[in-house]
Amino acid sequence: MSQKDDKKEALKQESDDKIKTRAEERSVANHIAYWIVGVIAVLAVVVAIIGFNYVNSSLQPYDANSKEDVVVKIPIGSSSKEIAKTLEKDKVIKSATVFNFYIKAQNYNDFQAGYYKFKQSWGVSDVVKQLQKGGSAQPPATSSGERVLVREGITIDQVGDAIQSGTKGSLNFKKSDFLKLMKNEEFLKKLQKKYPELLDSTMAKDNVRYHLEGYLFPATYTVYKGMTLKGLVEQMVENEDEKLQPYYSTIKEKGYTVQQVLTLASLVEREGLDSKNRAKIAGVFYNRLAINMPLQSDISVMYALNTHKTKLTNKDTSVKSPYNLYKNKGYGPGPFNTPSLDSIEATLNPADRDQNYLYFFANLKTGKITYSHTLEEHNSRYATTGQ
Repeated sequence: MSQKDDKKEALKQESDDKIKTRAEERSVANHIAYWIVGVIAVLAVVVAIIGFNYVNSSLQPYDANSKEDVVVKIPIGSSSKEIAKTLEKDKVIKSATVFNFYIKAQNYNDFQAGYYKFKQSWGVSDVVKQLQKGGSAQPPATSSGERVLVREGITIDQVGDAIQSGTKGSLNFKKSDFLKLMKNEEFLKKLQKKYPELLDSTMAKDNVRYHLEGYLFPATYTVYKGMTLKGLVEQMVENEDEKLQPYYSTIKEKGYTVQQVLTLASLVEREGLDSKNRAKIAGVFYNRLAINMPLQSDISVMYALNTHKTKLTNKDTSVKSPYNLYKNKGYGPGPFNTPSLDSIEATLNPADRDQNYLYFFANLKTGKITYSHTLEEHNSRYATTGQ
């Protein structure tokens, strides 16, 4: 065989080897590709199963065995995503993401702000039905039965007692923490920013013991799991703001501030027992203010002394305090207690001012209130009671 033929044979052998190698490589590649596709397929099935189970589980109750009520506040302007996050945070639903997909798929997007009561034993469909009913302005009653009663005419100090006694269950708020919060400037300024019409005048005053004295509306407040002390206080302030909305324009038209109205109303609250006498007492106070006479209310002295007495001494009425309205003229620093709406209305609608009464006293036995024009007349009538 010639050298030329040998070369051709070598080239042919080399070509056959390359073809064989490529075939083997293709075979290996195919095997790898089939293996990868198989693995991907298995993973896809696994992911699909896991995903299905996750979604299905997320649509189920957070705790099917729970009998507990969960109260949730949905703020005004909350988006669907924000609502879902709130519900997940408060342990009403398991997954905010799944909840969002669910309401989008069902085309639910008309949820309203307010307080809602849910059960952890509800599935997502039940939660959505509850949201569609709309929320309430105040927290609904819960199975825990815990409530805080803020009575008309009580002080911040007494509100602290009511909060501590009304939250002895899971929340266990302390009076000491509440009183610290009443001095928390950062918290007060945040409230002022949110409720400026209500709180601007009190925040502008100096020598005030508690800027929220008189601003925590008297009512019964439901306490629920997850509620914070700040949240409870804000609910009281929000309630006060809501109740005073119809009166803000009148207060402004009469040239008063909210602080002045609530201060006088807090005195009227404790001095009078019914609407008629409260309006007349408000008239007496306005008559005193008109002639630059001190308001001379025993309520102011007892607040200054931080005690309650049935009868004050000359030493008591001489106590050095901006709250002592025997010594200081005008309204003083601010409210002395939490006035009722009835006392606020009486303050804005005083009676018998044209009678020019400047004095009054209550008969402790009969409850009857006697009004007088002069101090001599007042003392003479008071002497007949034997008090």
